[in-house]
Amino acid sequence: MTVDSGTDLHLSEPTLWVWQGQAAYLGASLRLDTHSTPVQCFVLGVDESITVRTAAGERRRRSVLIPARTSHKLECEGRVLFHYLDPRSAAGARVRAAMGEPAAPVAARHRNEAELTAYLNQPGSADPRELRRLIVGPETPATIDRRIRAVMNAIVDDPAGRAGAAELARDLGLSTSRFLHLFSADAGTSFRRYRLWARLLSVAGAVAAGTDLTRAAADAGFASASHFSDTFRTLFGLTASELLAQNTRIVVVADTPDSLRR
Repeated sequence: MTVDSGTDLHLSEPTLWVWQGQAAYLGASLRLDTHSTPVQCFVLGVDESITVRTAAGERRRRSVLIPARTSHKLECEGRVLFHYLDPRSAAGARVRAAMGEPAAPVAARHRNEAELTAYLNQPGSADPRELRRLIVGPETPATIDRRIRAVMNAIVDDPAGRAGAAELARDLGLSTSRFLHLFSADAGTSFRRYRLWARLLSVAGAVAAGTDLTRAAADAGFASASHFSDTFRTLFGLTASELLAQNTRIVVVADTPDSLRR
């Protein structure tokens, strides 16, 4: 595992980039089981189109945007790019606006998909910042309730925090139901899913720094190794051990803009 600036990576090497609040994976499609991601996820078939199956039907496209908590199955024989979008930013809205087919629940055909596939099929290295620029555009904060943003920032800063929805709602002077409604509306995912997402990013960063997977999961707030493994499979369609068995390189990208915290 490696911690570096996120540049000078060969495209044939499976790579997971992690930032505070977001992540991206480039590599083999991994034959994922049916799953539902904790945050919105942009997916690009690098070598060929991908097939996405949901309860609403099947689509075969080169690029798709999958909403959080949408049960789906992806099929692709070539390499794929997954870009998981930070709910604190306007990334989700920007990417949805860039999709030429906005049909619900899965939008398709990003306006830059040809440029993205050309970039990822050229010799040399992939820069996660350039990928983010092509997918998202300028990094700007979303217009969300300042109280919810403060909670989201606190979760990212301390993923293992034990405060539950009821306690946080009380601190904000809100009922639990109102707090959960506001959180879901602003984050595009549930409070529970967002906290799990932050904990998973924490695990990835710790593993990249040399901590073993079991210890990293415990430090991030997972009750047990099985709890972590089951959560990872539910959210991503495989276990963390299966992902790491592909010799996946984990790279911590330390460039989250301060504007996302305001």
